[in-house]
Amino acid sequence: MRRICRVLFLLMPLSGMSSELTIERIFADPALSGPTPRAVKVSPDGRRVGLLRGRPTDQHQLDLWTYDVKDASMQMRVDSKRLAPTEQLSDAERARRERERIADFHGIVNYDWAPDSHQVLFTLNGNLYLYDLDAPAATALRQLAHGAQAIVDPQVSPRGRYVSFVREQNLWVIDLNSGAEHQLTTDGGGAVHNAEAEFIAQEEMGQTSGYWWAPDDSMIAYKRFDESGVPIARRFEVYAERIDVVEQRYPAAGDPNVSVKLGLVAPTASATRWIDLGSNADIYLVRADWTPDARQLAFQRLSRDQKRLDLVLVAADTLKETGLVAELSNTWINLSDDLHFLKRQRALIWSSERTGSKHLYLIDLDGHVRYPLTAGAWHVDDLLAVDEPAGLLYFAANKDAVIDAQIYTARLDGRDPSHPNRVSQGDGWHAAQFSRQAPRVALYVDTYSDPTTPPEVSINAPDGHRLAWIEANPLDSNHPYWPYHERHVAPEFGHIQAEDGQELEYALMKPPRFDPSRRYPVFLPVYGGPTVQRVQRHWPDLINEYMAQRGYIVFELDNRGSSRRNRAFQDPIHLRLGEIEARDQLAGARWLQTQAWVDPKRIGVFGWSYGGYMTLMLLAKGSNVIAAGAAVAPVTDWLLYDTCYTERYLGMPKDNSLGYRQSSVFSALDAMTSPLFLAHGMADDNVLFVNSTQLMSELQRREVQFELMTYPGGKHGLSTPQMKTHVYSAIQRFFDTHLKAGS
Repeated sequence: MRRICRVLFLLMPLSGMSSELTIERIFADPALSGPTPRAVKVSPDGRRVGLLRGRPTDQHQLDLWTYDVKDASMQMRVDSKRLAPTEQLSDAERARRERERIADFHGIVNYDWAPDSHQVLFTLNGNLYLYDLDAPAATALRQLAHGAQAIVDPQVSPRGRYVSFVREQNLWVIDLNSGAEHQLTTDGGGAVHNAEAEFIAQEEMGQTSGYWWAPDDSMIAYKRFDESGVPIARRFEVYAERIDVVEQRYPAAGDPNVSVKLGLVAPTASATRWIDLGSNADIYLVRADWTPDARQLAFQRLSRDQKRLDLVLVAADTLKETGLVAELSNTWINLSDDLHFLKRQRALIWSSERTGSKHLYLIDLDGHVRYPLTAGAWHVDDLLAVDEPAGLLYFAANKDAVIDAQIYTARLDGRDPSHPNRVSQGDGWHAAQFSRQAPRVALYVDTYSDPTTPPEVSINAPDGHRLAWIEANPLDSNHPYWPYHERHVAPEFGHIQAEDGQELEYALMKPPRFDPSRRYPVFLPVYGGPTVQRVQRHWPDLINEYMAQRGYIVFELDNRGSSRRNRAFQDPIHLRLGEIEARDQLAGARWLQTQAWVDPKRIGVFGWSYGGYMTLMLLAKGSNVIAAGAAVAPVTDWLLYDTCYTERYLGMPKDNSLGYRQSSVFSALDAMTSPLFLAHGMADDNVLFVNSTQLMSELQRREVQFELMTYPGGKHGLSTPQMKTHVYSAIQRFFDTHLKAGS
């Protein structure tokens, strides 16, 4: 009923009393989408849910809260501002937050449940704390270590005896019974890092940690990497008040990567036993997981060309190795976190794209594939939980609609893998959190939204029915978005055909009081790169909402190479970037030109990062269709970007020199005639600023005028609200000038 009411008021005639949405308001407090919790985690016993919440006066200041499932009570546990009125971050912590896309948050940005479900571990202002949820408030907080040196990646051991962390590039543990610290590695420093994930593992492989506890607390597996062979990118980070000269180990395409080792060490010792990673040292160590009995460690080894992924099982006592799975591809392997060892049988769950779509399989510990657990012409996103006693597994997928994310169950016995049972309710986008430690699935937390429903967070039973709200977030008169709801624009979804008949999904937003007899300018936001899907049925991007309300048709299209589709859709970008993606996007733009309500001469494109690259390629390949483009932090030459990402799609430069040249923006600049707005952070350590300076130089050499905005101290995401407000305001003015003036 509540959802029906939302739809009704969104369809009401505009009263003229609604407020005008502004860019300043989008990035101001409180959050316009409502109080959406972050880092939602179910405790191991399922009795509590932990979460981080921003404040009405500062949505980026995060405090630690818990929700008690039994008595339905929500309680702030740690007031981050009270505990640390001022916050100083180390360079390592700033870099880590940039990698995890949380650089604009402060306070408590992450935490870890203890296995007893009574304690929570977190860092704040460099200090390490353990909070006892059942102790009196005056004695609940225990400080384990102070911030004289940066503490990175703290974890509670699986049985709760130890707390581990990385400090000064070495692995440490604290015995919680005695309070004694023990340093497990000693050679960290300079180019040598212990128990950390290297730059490209964090940035491109989704690896947030470099060490893994055995389930019985007996051992820690850890990564050691030496980056002395990685070339140094000497660059300038320009801030408002200073210029820092930074020497960053940055492996550009074709360069040497770090050398990596995998070791085993006991928490009470410092002697490491090293695991044989194979005869070829030029590999990626992408994952490590223990079997439930702690007797074996599984590691995943990815070849440098990323066409072979091996899952190898290692005996913890003898270090004897057994190869379990070898995934092969003619293009590249997509990584996942779906590996799960069963406790009641000698088998594991593994995901693979071997049939062309990503699905789950049950595999014996001798490597024999028993049977598929899921099957069909659809895509599994993630394995979420396994309930062995019930014989069920839970996973996220797009089976019912490419643009949706739903939660499903399938049977562990492999019966009817093509017809899983959907448990999530409501078309749209569901993001589920289960307790990964609990042996049975008693509940899960679901964050749901659709184009007219801001994110709402509920506790659900295994069959999907709601048990309780954590954050109902109703769009009523108390909601931050209420003053703007009467002008709210929900996207229309559809598909068009590419030049070769491939079906491409799109989302289309029309301005309020849309008049089909008028011709509107078009705002075309694009990303276009692999691992991302932009056309999704969820609460809309508020910048798109703003541009629609400002009188633009807003059009998003997922081109070939985008994620959550089969390999036939992803693989055409292999060995040549920016070609098929641009053709698909231009097919979308030409379709728009045929619509009676579109001004065919006023289509503008905007993108950030890979989207910035796509903006430049669309201007270079389609200035006869694209009237103007805004590019933020674009890659301009793939020889300037990192090894792992670039070589995954283009191969090694020495083997594909033509593909690299053709994929570069500079190969097509002569055809760029439409106006360009270029923006870049002057301290970007991901897409280095040199990408834009080389573009500036080439455009100047060609006497091509363009608009430029650079941001002192700005990293890749221009994370501060002030920078984001400024850049989007500049982009809006640019498009108003070139697409709306005189229309």
